[in-house]
Amino acid sequence: MQPACEGERQMIRYISLRFYVSVIAFASIMPTFAYSQSEFRIRDIVRLKGQEENVLQGLGLVVGLKGSGDGNMKPMIRALARSMQLMGGQVAADIQGRLVEKDIESAKNVALVFVTATVPSAGAQPGDKLACTISAINAKSLEGGNLMMTPLLGPRADQPTVFALAQGPIVIDGPRQLTTGRIADGCKMEAAVQTQYLANDQITLILETSQSSFSMAQQIEDTINDYVRNGLNLSFDEQSISSSQNNDTSAIALDQMHVVVKIPTNYRYRPVQFIAMVLDLPLVNQKQNKRVTIRQREGIIVIGDDVTIAPVAISHKNLTLSTRSPSPIAAGGNFVGLGVDRKIPLNQQTTLKQLVDALNLLAVPTDDIVSIIKAIDRQGNLYGELVID
Repeated sequence: MQPACEGERQMIRYISLRFYVSVIAFASIMPTFAYSQSEFRIRDIVRLKGQEENVLQGLGLVVGLKGSGDGNMKPMIRALARSMQLMGGQVAADIQGRLVEKDIESAKNVALVFVTATVPSAGAQPGDKLACTISAINAKSLEGGNLMMTPLLGPRADQPTVFALAQGPIVIDGPRQLTTGRIADGCKMEAAVQTQYLANDQITLILETSQSSFSMAQQIEDTINDYVRNGLNLSFDEQSISSSQNNDTSAIALDQMHVVVKIPTNYRYRPVQFIAMVLDLPLVNQKQNKRVTIRQREGIIVIGDDVTIAPVAISHKNLTLSTRSPSPIAAGGNFVGLGVDRKIPLNQQTTLKQLVDALNLLAVPTDDIVSIIKAIDRQGNLYGELVID
């Protein structure tokens, strides 16, 4: 049977919501064996300076198009004439030796394109194969095209070193992206791209932007220094040498994002082993749980377990919600309480997850939930970091 009036609907919603909140309240007072702060490793939030991705790039020609090429575009025509000449093609030249381009002006199945390939942070060696991306400059579509042999320069285009060669059939990204395509394993490395991470017998750890803070940088410094002094199991002579040269300090936090770490004397010829041990050291996550991440385009809301909100009252269309404890109920029956049960200490705060779950229970649209979270944050009642992508 369907409820006879709006008042009955509101009462059903209220009873369901109170039951849901009571379950949450009971669960919150149950004993738990989980740690309040999660443990993770240094490697989870840092990278080594010098080990960054590099982009190789070049200009190439795509052939085999179905009339969707550049047409009478002068740069493409000159590039095609030059390419044909290098491969032994018969291209006419004038008295001054300049190629006559009139013979190929009607080439509609050729396009001039940008070609890029990303070298991973660990570098690449000759013979390694990478994926490459092809982007049209003027062509209407790259569907069915084949990339001719294209030299890739970089990471700086003004340096003439050829690091890789790219070629192969193009696979377009989709029916709506006909001017962009990819070639899996279409880029073959011809020269090594090495990333240097050691400088003057020291490394620099760079914190991820989302985890960077002065307290986290200081925690990494203290953790590494304690490990070097107490955890390396050095002999007496090695400890004396390490202490005299490093002044009992191996790591120094320069700011909230950079921590410089000196390689101990007894590991100067084994830096990889020392770096592996340092990156595996545990940390206490000071920041991860106190964050709310919203991706508006996808309608995704990710809430940390420890994000709480101050007592607030929220009015949404014909419904009003309160996070105060005890929860008042308006005379009209439309005031829905989200406060915790009276058996729980009054200093316990409502979590944002409880509020969002309650709003979902009341079928509040995601866009409206996002707006409510933003409003709570602007009012200063959100106890956590709000990140909007």
